[in-house]
Amino acid sequence: MASVGRLFVISGPGGVGKSTIVEALRTHSSFYFSVSATTRAPRNGEKDGVSYHFIDDGKFSDLVKAGEFLEHAEFAGAHYGTLRQPVFDALQLGKNVILEIEIQGARQVKKAMPDAVMVFIAPPSREDLLRRLEGRGTDDPARIRARLELAEEELAAMGEFDHVLVNHRVEEIVDALVSLAARNE
Repeated sequence: MASVGRLFVISGPGGVGKSTIVEALRTHSSFYFSVSATTRAPRNGEKDGVSYHFIDDGKFSDLVKAGEFLEHAEFAGAHYGTLRQPVFDALQLGKNVILEIEIQGARQVKKAMPDAVMVFIAPPSREDLLRRLEGRGTDDPARIRARLELAEEELAAMGEFDHVLVNHRVEEIVDALVSLAARNE
């Protein structure tokens, strides 16, 4: 029988590279990648069931009431949540589950599953984070300012996490996460 896997919560400010890191981890077969549900519209190139489970507000609300989410939060005008059952199923199969979620959701997961490994991805500097946000080309200056203000709040939560990894290079973060998972096997 396979041993039970570990739950890894990856969080940090927007623009720090979380999605890029999680994408790079996909080459490691010991990880299972949770697909969050959201009420926001798909962005260009996103696929339902792969990028997110895209659902409407009514269905999201029904799932919340039924206790189907491990965590859920509102962020940037949309609702996001992690469906409980796929996470538990993957853990029982011995997979290390990766959740890439916001700080609010990370706090909920830690409360529900105290053994979760909480990993905060930090930028090398605030200036670097600004460059990354501007370099995305997806936000206007007002939205970038709002994201930076939120990033200050998120950076203040860094001490709540088990591990803080500074994203100088994606490959270094991936190696650190693989090493953390190996320690828990």
